Amino acid sequence: MRKNSIKNTRINTEVQRELSNILRGGIKDPRVAPMTSVVAVEVAPDLKTCKAYISVLGDKKAQEDTIKGLQSAEGYIRHELARTINMRNTPEIKFIMDQSIEYGVNMSKKIDELTRDLKDEAE
Repeated sequence: MRKNSIKNTRINTEVQRELSNILRGGIKDPRVAPMTSVVAVEVAPDLKTCKAYISVLGDKKAQEDTIKGLQSAEGYIRHELARTINMRNTPEIKFIMDQSIEYGVNMSKKIDELTRDLKDEAE
């Protein structure tokens, strides 16, 4: 199975949806921030491993605590994933902090400041 095949894309989407549901409703760990979202999921073609890109609204400490909390709850998350998705193998999940949303917000702020400065100079 190729990495970007239709089957793999469907599996990625389904795993992402179920991980979001599990994070929203099932995790009781206080380290996991309430504003945690699953940005993307990449399941390996052999269905043995999975990279879950996580975005957390908060400071650096909240992000680190959320990753530690998710890593400690990986067994529970895999169990819930196996219960909800009928797959031959339940992938081993590696949680990765995704900074793209934060980067986009910062770039948007810089662009707004730049256009405001250019508008002020033009007047």
